[in-house]
Amino acid sequence: MKKNTLKGWVRLLLALAGLALLPVIFIPIWRIELSAPQYPEGLVLLINAGKLGGNVDIINGLNHYIGMKTLHSADFAEFTVLPYLVGFFAALFPLGAIVNKKSFLYVLFFAFVAFGIIAMVDFWRWEYNYGHNLNPDAAIVVPGMAYQPPLIGFKQLLNFGAYSIPDAGGWIFIGAGVVLFVTVVYEFKTGRRLRAGKNILHQSVAVCLIAVMFYSCSSAPQRIVIGEDNCTYCNMTFSDARFGGEIVTQKGKVYEFDDIACLLSFLKQQPGIAQQSKNIYVVDFAGNHALMPVASAILFSSENLHTPMNGNIAAFADKESFEKYSGAFKGNLVSWNELINK
Repeated sequence: MKKNTLKGWVRLLLALAGLALLPVIFIPIWRIELSAPQYPEGLVLLINAGKLGGNVDIINGLNHYIGMKTLHSADFAEFTVLPYLVGFFAALFPLGAIVNKKSFLYVLFFAFVAFGIIAMVDFWRWEYNYGHNLNPDAAIVVPGMAYQPPLIGFKQLLNFGAYSIPDAGGWIFIGAGVVLFVTVVYEFKTGRRLRAGKNILHQSVAVCLIAVMFYSCSSAPQRIVIGEDNCTYCNMTFSDARFGGEIVTQKGKVYEFDDIACLLSFLKQQPGIAQQSKNIYVVDFAGNHALMPVASAILFSSENLHTPMNGNIAAFADKESFEKYSGAFKGNLVSWNELINK
């Protein structure tokens, strides 16, 4: 085999990745999900290669009240060229298998990465413009408030939770990039004949796998900021560090509550989110008021607790701290199952 040619399995992966990119022209690439108490089913904005989809009209109606521009596919020049760019790369992948040159593979890799970076920068610029350039005569004006959705992940915007994540087309595009990365590292390694190349390949693949696993499986709670964060259910600003809780969904979206009563009411009113819940945390009444899994917490109910929304339930991390405080409040132990089924 010539030094500048590709392995057979590399060529096969390139051809398959190119075929996989073709549906990206027609299916959603990105999605922004919006959730609020008044929309229990949630709203979604779908970004395709050539148009916007989902609940565009409803979102435009809501955005009008806060002074944001309405969204129309025709206003975005990107939708004119993006289908052709996706098709271009879908053709380049199998072309790389036909050309069968490492140099072509390297050029394809850097062009694909550059396109991805430019696309994300353009997406961030689009979000920034729509979230910051507001109509000063809008019905709802909050001084200093901007409504830029997150580039990726979750962000609270007034009483709406915004969650931004790749859709099916985006994950295919990311998968094609991973295929390119693995093949480039492998071919570079075989060309150099260095042991270091093997280590780079193994380490890079391991890092990618760990990153994907962390992103998809992360269930860690988010730190609550007293005086700044607002309760997802009642929209009140957190005022007492001793009470509260969080729900973390399977996608990693975080819902914060200033009172266990708000958390319980939210779960009962949002059965869909209740089913998606990966972990539920409550604030430790004692110590540094850290969040802890509700499954391991000692729950105590007392009318003398005077929690922010009168739920009057406190959580304790251990028996020692519970016994230290429970005598002063006079109440009863309760179980999580008892509360959730009440």
